[in-house]
Amino acid sequence: MAKADIVLKGNAIFTGVNDEPVSGAVIIKDNRISDICSKEKSKDYIGSDTKVYSFDDELIMPGFHDFHLHLFLGSLYADSVSLIDAKSELEAAIKVKEFADQRPEDPWVFGFRWYHVHWDNHTLPSRQTLDELIPDRPVFLVNEEGHGVWLNTRAMQMLGIDRHTAEPAFGKIFKDETGEPTGVLYETAISLAQAAFQLPKEKEKRLLERFLRKAASFGITSVSDMLPLTGYELGDIHLYKQFEEEEKLTARINFLTVLNGKLDYAKQVRQLFNSSKLKFSGLKQFLDGVPATYTALLLENYTDFPTKGEPFLPPETIKSWVTEADREGFRIRLHACGDGAVRLGLDIYEEAMKANGSRDARHTIEHIEVIDPADIPRFSELGVMASMQPEHMNTEEFANNVYLSRLGEERSKRTWPIKSLQDSGAKLAFGSDYPIVEINPLPGIYRAVTRVNDSGEPNGGWNPEEKIQLADAIRCYTSGSAYGVFAEDELGTLEKGKLADIAVLDRNLFNLPAKEILRAKVKLTIMDGAVVYEQALSGKLAIQ
Repeated sequence: MAKADIVLKGNAIFTGVNDEPVSGAVIIKDNRISDICSKEKSKDYIGSDTKVYSFDDELIMPGFHDFHLHLFLGSLYADSVSLIDAKSELEAAIKVKEFADQRPEDPWVFGFRWYHVHWDNHTLPSRQTLDELIPDRPVFLVNEEGHGVWLNTRAMQMLGIDRHTAEPAFGKIFKDETGEPTGVLYETAISLAQAAFQLPKEKEKRLLERFLRKAASFGITSVSDMLPLTGYELGDIHLYKQFEEEEKLTARINFLTVLNGKLDYAKQVRQLFNSSKLKFSGLKQFLDGVPATYTALLLENYTDFPTKGEPFLPPETIKSWVTEADREGFRIRLHACGDGAVRLGLDIYEEAMKANGSRDARHTIEHIEVIDPADIPRFSELGVMASMQPEHMNTEEFANNVYLSRLGEERSKRTWPIKSLQDSGAKLAFGSDYPIVEINPLPGIYRAVTRVNDSGEPNGGWNPEEKIQLADAIRCYTSGSAYGVFAEDELGTLEKGKLADIAVLDRNLFNLPAKEILRAKVKLTIMDGAVVYEQALSGKLAIQ
């Protein structure tokens, strides 16, 4: 009998095949699971060079797969100032100033997660506030939802944005009463600032290394990088390739590129990037924005503003692009937050199917923050996946939840319909949308199971009938995501013959109160049969 490289023994192994953890051992040889057996039988696999980890009630489970994140933007976020705690425009600007003073050599000052909805006066910021504190360095601040940026005057000058700059379609350059830009850009107008992201290669490498370390520390062994963001692309797939060749890629990267009616580039990368660790995964485009800024496309007017929102691009254009890409064998993922956008996306996929014939395309709708009940069964009927980010349900004070005011009482009952989609037979996958929220998968799982914020609000959960079981929430973050990248035969569950991508949590979530999900930490992460993260020894992790 061939001796194992690694043996994981424990009382709580969640394979993902069954609903409850079992006691036993996971045997790893080379980069695969060679057996899952009893602790007694595992002794036969142990040789002089075998590394044996002995756990008690820690949870051994498949590695997490974040099905929706923005890798480059998230890497930059981790190296920038966070403004999530700022309660006013001035407080946010002061935080930026303090950060900038600590980084005098940075050519650009980056910040993330400002949100005027949480500020005392609820009004959008202006460049003048930043100018008073940082007049001579360009400042680029991304809002909490990733669909808006706040610039100072120096940044606008460097980017060539002034009163004469034309707004791109479905973008917004906010201006004051004199016609001068205020420094706030929304949606496709952010593409005017893409030059800000031209970072030195050495910094890009450091950012990617930091991202991979962070992902491993949260048990993440695969990611789906949603490269296109509001009309432009961020990230360097050739840097990803370099890391793979240097054996530094400690998470599998499945990346997308933009759906824009031009398929030559997509065909090239589909041929060039098709390994088990770095793979082209399809095309992405936006159908709408987000409800908080009235840019999500709804079927009926917003409750607190007389608009339904608008489609991100002309529907006929998107239909043409999707039909052509589908004909060429590409899978497509469409951003759709509002119920109007969800219906539009399903209609587009249905038309492509009628034009090209049915196939296992695994086209996907992203976000689905609100849906009309009539559209729920269409996911399974059309074979369309639902990609959702439960952590977006988290809000500091539920009474001030912007979705309640935007959507109203009746429509807000249709938000994040996870259980309804599951019951209808839809295939689900979870992600974080990092850096819009943190990359840690556990808060998203907690949200899907409880549907409350960190303070336990609202009592009983937001639309509690949409809660799902813990085992199903974990599957959405493991086997569901693996299915989403056509890798269910190799990843997503712990089974003999599959690739050894494994995470070990410091507690068995299945026999603890749900609140413990938020307190759990990752003790060990294995990707492709190699240990890529190991919690600092505290006397509890027994290694033989």
